[in-house]
Amino acid sequence: MTTAAGRVPAPVGMGPMCVLLASVLWGTTGTAATFAPDVGPLAIGAVAMGLGGLFQAVVAAPAIRREAPRLRTRRGVVLIGALAVGVYPPAFYSSMHLAGVATGTVVSIGSAPLASALVERGFDGRRLTRRWITGAVLGLTGTVLLCVAEATGGPHSGPGSRSTGSTVLGVALGLVAGLTYAVYSWAAHRLISRGITSGAAMGTVFGIGGLLLVPVLLTTGAPLLDSWSGAAVGAYMALVPMFLGYVLFGWGLAHVPASTATALTLLEPAVAAVLAVLVVGERLPPVGWAGVVLILGCLAVLTVRRGRAPARHPSSFTLALPGGHAGAPPRSGRGPRARGRTLRR
Repeated sequence: MTTAAGRVPAPVGMGPMCVLLASVLWGTTGTAATFAPDVGPLAIGAVAMGLGGLFQAVVAAPAIRREAPRLRTRRGVVLIGALAVGVYPPAFYSSMHLAGVATGTVVSIGSAPLASALVERGFDGRRLTRRWITGAVLGLTGTVLLCVAEATGGPHSGPGSRSTGSTVLGVALGLVAGLTYAVYSWAAHRLISRGITSGAAMGTVFGIGGLLLVPVLLTTGAPLLDSWSGAAVGAYMALVPMFLGYVLFGWGLAHVPASTATALTLLEPAVAAVLAVLVVGERLPPVGWAGVVLILGCLAVLTVRRGRAPARHPSSFTLALPGGHAGAPPRSGRGPRARGRTLRR
């Protein structure tokens, strides 16, 4: 059905779909961690991104060897991304430990889209579209509502349960986590956009980052081996949310900028909240469900593509990307075939 402006809605593209699937997998980590209550947050983070990153590097080894010359020419971007991967898990899980699950999650995940947009603005000169801003506002508002719901009605936090200093430090670490998440997403997207395959880019960045996390795992990971449940949780974290999740995320980054990808991952706290209700048995107040609805609205704004009616030139097929660059058609060539080439870049 054509709108008054001659535009028709189009299906969600594979790029955003991969990011959304990755976000669903990441949203399971909090529920999975409840099955290993004796394992500390640093160990969970180190085993998840450390082993997950090393596994990515092993699987992508042929591609990494094949594209080693191009990776060496971009070694600065690789190292920046790897350092961000190494810092993110300790900062993220420590933030939740110090400030509470709700506050740590909302600060870390909620600040990532803004941090990513600033990183892209600073390094790439990319401007933000109104659609991206609208979607980000909806998503951030929904995430804050989820935070409020958990802080007021959930079992993880309560008034006076943490000192002011602990909370402030946790919030600061959450901001560090959001920034490092934005940085390694930008680095991976930069490598992929320069012709390096997503497997080689993600395998290199996360493989080196995984090596940086090995000392943390060796220092804190002993409880993972104390029980079958701890070992199973560790294996699940490394193989499913982190390995498979970041493979999907890498495929998504081949089609959308990092700022859009990090905004789409606002689905993660919504999935985590719903699983906490369905699996763990927590209760989500109405304000929390309102947050889930706003996050879904954010995803709709950012993922529903709009094409023009067939009688007009099918120009923009963007996904609310900053600057609208990713969906713009080439200067030469018209029609669906040319447009398809543009979307595959």
